[in-house]
Amino acid sequence: MIEVRYSGDALWDRIETAVEKVKDRFRRVTRALNAANIPYAVIGGNAVQHWVSQVDESVVRNTQDVDIILNESDLQHAIPVLESAGFIFRQSAGISMFLDGPNAKARDAVHVVFAGKKVREDSSEPVPLIDEFVWFEDARTLPFERLIKMKLTSFRRKDQVHLLDMISIGLIDATWLDRFSPELRIRLQELLEDPDG
Repeated sequence: MIEVRYSGDALWDRIETAVEKVKDRFRRVTRALNAANIPYAVIGGNAVQHWVSQVDESVVRNTQDVDIILNESDLQHAIPVLESAGFIFRQSAGISMFLDGPNAKARDAVHVVFAGKKVREDSSEPVPLIDEFVWFEDARTLPFERLIKMKLTSFRRKDQVHLLDMISIGLIDATWLDRFSPELRIRLQELLEDPDG
């Protein structure tokens, strides 16, 4: 077994740098899209941070990437706008993303999904439309109910963790069940009944 040890300061510097890189990526992409007047909505961990922090900062989790919704018709307009902000557009295995520089990995990217389209063929619901949005700081995100619906539709482990965080601070409870389709209702009920997994 190989053991690597970092001194306290070096370790915290690496952690802080990782968090700052995501924040910088988030600011650059949202400022560029705002300046070009291209509709979008921030989703994923950054959007969850916004809603959770309003209730309990101790529940806020860091995230490793930036996820946004675009209208598919705006993609060709967004490409040069985001390239001028230092991003490089790539499509791989049906996934659209903007890499953060020429040596970036997919983890160092802005991931794009398209409004009104299914992320996967087997998704029960399409990605929400971005005709309505909420501002946080200088960025746009989905209204809370649309974000929850998207998290229930994706329902990957990290989506479940985000939902459980929101349940734990009372942002979501059993009164939400009737807002969703039967399939999504079952998923939410599952989390409500067993919040500790």
